Amino acid sequence: MVRSHEIRIESARLSIRPFSTIDADLSFPCITPSLTRFMAWDPPASREDFDRIWQSWLPAIDDGADFVFAIRERDAGGFLGLAGLHYVRNTSPELGIWIREDRHQEGFGREAVGLVAGWASRTLRVASFTYPVAEENIPSRRIAESLGGVIVERRETPKYMSVIYRIPTQSARDE
Repeated sequence: MVRSHEIRIESARLSIRPFSTIDADLSFPCITPSLTRFMAWDPPASREDFDRIWQSWLPAIDDGADFVFAIRERDAGGFLGLAGLHYVRNTSPELGIWIREDRHQEGFGREAVGLVAGWASRTLRVASFTYPVAEENIPSRRIAESLGGVIVERRETPKYMSVIYRIPTQSARDE
């Protein structure tokens, strides 16, 4: 079993660790309506609501069933966003990502998803990933496609039409 406090996923630019209490203060202000317009969920109504949400993540992270990772700049330590590896015990766990809006278009999303997928491929022996994305969210679709993702399904959600990508296992060279 993977011990969450031992997880270290890094590149030259990024440091990715399981979400912890210190990440709550930095992530909450970044979760805006414009950021979440292409996400299945909406921003929490209050800090108290967000606290209940992130506190529910911690047991699942510790259990290895579901991971939410904080993404930071490796050298400066600045908070960039969150990455998810959900439904880990399914045959094709789900990847997710959001990067704070003032740091979009710097390649952090693609890099973070590739790092998490590479880690999961090696450490958890994941054979493939599911990556749901709003049909209109072209930057997120490019992330999936750059990792070899192909569309396997379309779904209508309450907020938007989505496409579901299947992304193959990722080797170290893909990071």
